Amino acid sequence: MAKDFRYQQLTQQLQQLLAQGHWQPAERLPSVRALCKQYQLSLATVQHALHQLEALGLVEARARSGYYVRQPLSAVSATKPEPPPASPAPVTVPELFVDIMNRSAAFDIQPKGPVVNLPHLTLLHRLLSRTLRQHGSRYALHYDEPTGLPALREQLSLHYRHYGLALKEDQFCITAGCQHALFLALQAVCQPGDIVAVEHPAFYGVLQLLQQLQLQVLEIPTQQDGLDTAALQQALSRWQVKACVVTPAYATPTGACMSPLKQQHLLALAAQYDLAVIEDDIYGDLGFYQRPPPLKSLDTEQRVILCSSFSKALSRDLRIGWIAAGRWHEKVARLKLVSQLAGSQSVQQALALFLAQGHYKRHLQHYRNQLQHQRDQLLNALQQYWPDARYTVPQGGLVLWLELPGKPNCTAAYTHCLQQGIVLTPGELFSSSGQFQHFLRLSFTNPMVGSRLTALQTLARLLRNKHLVVYYT
Repeated sequence: MAKDFRYQQLTQQLQQLLAQGHWQPAERLPSVRALCKQYQLSLATVQHALHQLEALGLVEARARSGYYVRQPLSAVSATKPEPPPASPAPVTVPELFVDIMNRSAAFDIQPKGPVVNLPHLTLLHRLLSRTLRQHGSRYALHYDEPTGLPALREQLSLHYRHYGLALKEDQFCITAGCQHALFLALQAVCQPGDIVAVEHPAFYGVLQLLQQLQLQVLEIPTQQDGLDTAALQQALSRWQVKACVVTPAYATPTGACMSPLKQQHLLALAAQYDLAVIEDDIYGDLGFYQRPPPLKSLDTEQRVILCSSFSKALSRDLRIGWIAAGRWHEKVARLKLVSQLAGSQSVQQALALFLAQGHYKRHLQHYRNQLQHQRDQLLNALQQYWPDARYTVPQGGLVLWLELPGKPNCTAAYTHCLQQGIVLTPGELFSSSGQFQHFLRLSFTNPMVGSRLTALQTLARLLRNKHLVVYYT
């Protein structure tokens, strides 16, 4: 724990120096050994801090040269949104969410456009076919264990160990995706009427779960370095909050990455107020420069519930996720048995082999580079077609958060855009209070070229037309 604190403290100190302009863009930082001597820290501690700065997109490593301050992209961050509601409230998710999902358009403004090629999926499909040939009859006549196939849980344990999280295979439970894992986590720690703190703007899937479970939501503002833990502390002093749902790594819709200092503060608040922290780690593997250590790697009290899946980093078609529920593990395993009974052993076995043979790591290396390139395509298109818009510049994940000039009502424009073959994901979906109406979530899951680039240009024109869009003050 002392070692963790030292690297977090150094990360914060270097982050402050970078913010103050102590080193200029493209300037080389002092060598690792020089930093060790200056701060009287071990080589491993300094390297860990530099890796964290790299994950935050503040510095970049150059082979045989050292660490350099990253050049800022020519884009601006979204302005400070409207403050969230001051008190807890029931949740109502707009029906618009169902329509978007029916169109398979949650991450695509033009879902009928061409799809990208993910070459490593071919290897996964071969492993799945082999598993069905070799074990299909046996798997057809037996359910898997309630916590999932041991081979897959072992591979998850090994995967997370590379990023500072030491969990044994029996601490994981396999689920039917990350949404299912989040559902089990909320069921395990909450009762109807309880208050749950979420990010503002929040993932609409979490809001949907809160509505289904009859829980109250308390929205906490979020900046680009993550959840505002000072605001959370004020809320905890006023309200009896049962759980807090956060996405520390590349949250949707903003792409925010939680700073080490805020992570420490969040866990300290969780201990002080006996709070369950539900970590949505679904984008963690998609960092362009570094994979941030999960928040759970700092958890010494078993109160962080880690939830994730392969759906964002590998395939939407793989409904395989996992949950590491800490002190609630046994309860979650029973709830999983009730809600799902069992999962596909064939798919789990194929995924276990995919990880064990190193294909997942190679896939991530390819996919991260591809996503970074596609993010830059989207940023360039925004600069061309929406030069007066404001938006976040995420260092990983799949999405950015766009604030539109003139404050058009994007929800009101949804139907008209459909007539042009464009499917919006309006900002209103990311708050339980109807805020963010002039915001959009845009994804760079697919290249912003060809028909999608034309669609974005058309969208920019439509949302500037005051005769087609309802504007509000």
